[in-house]
Amino acid sequence: MTRRILLLVLCPTASLVLLSCQQMPNQPVATENKPAASSEATKKAAAYDAEAVANRLITQVVGVKENDVVFINGGVRDLELLENLNTDTRKAGAWPLLTISSDRMGKKYYEEVPEKYDTQAPDLDLKLATLPTVSISIDANESEGLLADVSPTRLANTAKAGQPVGDLYLKRNVRSVAIGNDLYPTEWRAKRYGISLDELTKAFWAAVNTDYSGVQATGEKVKTTLSTGKELHITSPEGTDLKLKIEARPFFVSDGIISAEDVQKGGPAVSVYLPAGEVYSTPVAGSGDGKVVIAQTFYQGKEITNLTLMFAGGKMTSMTGSGAGFDPFKKAYDATTDSSKDLLSYIDFGINPNLKIWPASKLGNWVQAGMVSIGTGNNTWAGGDNKAAFDAGGHLGGCTVTLDGKTIIEKGEWKS
Repeated sequence: MTRRILLLVLCPTASLVLLSCQQMPNQPVATENKPAASSEATKKAAAYDAEAVANRLITQVVGVKENDVVFINGGVRDLELLENLNTDTRKAGAWPLLTISSDRMGKKYYEEVPEKYDTQAPDLDLKLATLPTVSISIDANESEGLLADVSPTRLANTAKAGQPVGDLYLKRNVRSVAIGNDLYPTEWRAKRYGISLDELTKAFWAAVNTDYSGVQATGEKVKTTLSTGKELHITSPEGTDLKLKIEARPFFVSDGIISAEDVQKGGPAVSVYLPAGEVYSTPVAGSGDGKVVIAQTFYQGKEITNLTLMFAGGKMTSMTGSGAGFDPFKKAYDATTDSSKDLLSYIDFGINPNLKIWPASKLGNWVQAGMVSIGTGNNTWAGGDNKAAFDAGGHLGGCTVTLDGKTIIEKGEWKS
């Protein structure tokens, strides 16, 4: 479910590693085994002002400067936006490198490339990763369950092989923006939210293009509140009851803009996820006791219900669930040998009041105001040092959260 493990890996030969990681657990992934986007769906999904979006990304979100090196990656459905990003980069006196990802390329890798190359050292990618100062990634996934028939071992190996590239991007403080945030409009995702593709498309791009000044102000307020606290207690109607410590942990805000202050901080502070609106951190090592119950999530397009994670001393001690997706998810989880996948690793709070869960959907998302997301495994994106290539976790709607005994979120709503 963590689409953030290799967010920064945007160089050409690493595109496949990124695609494979997008099928990892924290994300809604798919059920079809073939690329399925129709031309009509592609037209609907591209219903936005590509020129305006590109200009905003280059000039405001990442603030491209003269002589920046900008890696740009996306799919053919957003070709006009990619072209505009390429041109606007040069207009700023910077240097673009545009690469393309696709479902077909991702699928063909596992069909035709020998398995022995899954663990091959990414020498070229590491060399390329020394170049960019900016990276821009647009979600290119079209098909649900694209890699459903790929062995968990192969997925785990390709994810692990690509990790050093992502580490280098973080170390070099590459200013990064990812457009999608598990909400990019596709037919299958719209169906899950119980709305039409057109409705999801309009809601998505309206959220991407929103004035983030209010989100920034809220983010700083929430960050200040959390930074002064010691212990969180999270409960939910589904049965979540978890306590974890956050004392002296750094919090980061994805507010839609990479500011000069963010650039000075570097690391996770220079990564933005659009639509924006999150405050996140990592718990104190060894803290985390109780259980997390995720009412609904998906793995490779198959539903998982009542995913229950038990924690003691900050480590997951058991995992249970139901639905067609649980068994393949558990097999994939078990295929990852890194024991750090079991460690409680991140806590994420949604702060964007303009993006709501649609009534017909049980699914959560990262940015809705009052949403709580929690999980194990990789947390380098949240300021941690856990590099596991797999994780378990998800979104908890309707939570009540107390900070040192004071209620800060009540039934999914922030308290003023």
